Amino acid sequence: MNGGQAEGERRPRRHYGRIILVLLILVGIGWIGWQLLALRPARNDKAAPEDARAPEGVRIKVEVLNATQTRGLARKATIYLRDRGFDVVGSGNVAEQRASTVVYDRSAHPEWARLVGRAMNAPVVELPDTSRYLDVTVLLGGDWRPPPLPFHP
Repeated sequence: MNGGQAEGERRPRRHYGRIILVLLILVGIGWIGWQLLALRPARNDKAAPEDARAPEGVRIKVEVLNATQTRGLARKATIYLRDRGFDVVGSGNVAEQRASTVVYDRSAHPEWARLVGRAMNAPVVELPDTSRYLDVTVLLGGDWRPPPLPFHP
């Protein structure tokens, strides 16, 4: 007799090593899948048209205001609009919270406001204000998502 077992009785074999190996493989496959999804470029179905840019030689002064709880959104919109040739002269936050982005025409240049509106995929509202020395104000809402920034090594 061996350790309290009767002859002919077999001790059940434990396969902990195989189970751990299978679990590690499954975790590895899951991690690789997660990384592939995270590295996939974001689809922006509402991408602005490429021609939604400031015309060459025209200075369109824009103010960008973040009306969301998302930190840094005005900065991202500033970079985006500057890359499209607009002169962003001011940015910041406002207490008002908005669900949707809106572009205000401040200087009675509707074609300029329409260009900014096309770039931001937002409606344009005429709201002249000659005391601001601005052409356009962008009030960022919760619907605006910054496009992926270009890689500059």
